[in-house]
Amino acid sequence: MKKMEQAFVYQEEYIRNPRGVQLFTCRWLPFSSPNALVFLCHGYGMECSGFMRECGIRLARAGYAVFGIDYEGHGRSKGARCYIKKFENIVNDCYDFFKSVSVQEEYRNKCRFLYGESMGGAVALLLHKKDPSFWNGAVLVAPMCKISEKVKPHPVIVNILTRVEDIIPKWKIVPTKDVIDAAFKDPIKREEIRSNKLIYQDKPRLKTALEMLRTSMSLEESLNEVTLPFFVLHGEADTVTDPEVSRALYEQASSLDKTIKLYPGMWHGLTSGEPDENVEIVFADIIAWLGKHTSDNSAVTVRPTHHPFNNGIEIAVASAASPATINRRRQSSSYLCGLRGRRRMFHRSAM
Repeated sequence: MKKMEQAFVYQEEYIRNPRGVQLFTCRWLPFSSPNALVFLCHGYGMECSGFMRECGIRLARAGYAVFGIDYEGHGRSKGARCYIKKFENIVNDCYDFFKSVSVQEEYRNKCRFLYGESMGGAVALLLHKKDPSFWNGAVLVAPMCKISEKVKPHPVIVNILTRVEDIIPKWKIVPTKDVIDAAFKDPIKREEIRSNKLIYQDKPRLKTALEMLRTSMSLEESLNEVTLPFFVLHGEADTVTDPEVSRALYEQASSLDKTIKLYPGMWHGLTSGEPDENVEIVFADIIAWLGKHTSDNSAVTVRPTHHPFNNGIEIAVASAASPATINRRRQSSSYLCGLRGRRRMFHRSAM
């Protein structure tokens, strides 16, 4: 066990975005030169240091340098809790941070992969759209890129709420349902989610819900513009997000290199809400896909970065934790924003 713990180091750092908001970032680094870089995009209401901890550890132990950022208003970052004024702000903050990492001397010639869960899948796809040739691929776990026809809100409802979104943008008025029971099969992991105080568990704010809806619908209309290699994963027994969302991405994307895997009997929380044996299967598939797309020289082209990148990023506070410290922290599970269920005013959200 100790040998496994010594396979990586965990670090934390605060940066400041162009709007002056302090954002939390973290990284899991293998002691040897990494095979490639993996950038985490978490789901709505989630965070990286605890919620996506297992993902960071597993990928670092497999030889990847893993970098995460809590979006503004999420996790340990500052800002109104889970208030998304503009979805573009999230994408731009991730873009600035991920690029600032990629231009560092030791990383300039490494492959760069995006890893997105649910709403984070939308962030990853928009990052690809923002700079299509920069990323070498993406792992997308139940990505938010389409609204299921079963829950798509009526245009009249959207029109009414759009008229008041600038008057009461932060009001928590969007009806939602606690779907944690439906997302996580393992009861122990389910309770770990509930006890994570960094996870937003209140009703979605009005403008946040509208921004997510608009983003999903915009992505749905432009799935054919996706060209990067990707691996999309979904549980067939997922009652929170409809597997049709991932199927639509796979079928409509223009990528020449694309893979989809639907897991029979698995629920929504593929990466850590399932029993341990299922989680092992999922991560083995992810690591195998990354390995193939890192080592296959005929399929990998790295666009080197040649100059420092700043674009408003300011380092505020830096700290580091040893592997022993990070392993003492509470392990949380990965929870994804949902797009499936009975017809509601908006798609059902994680919290």
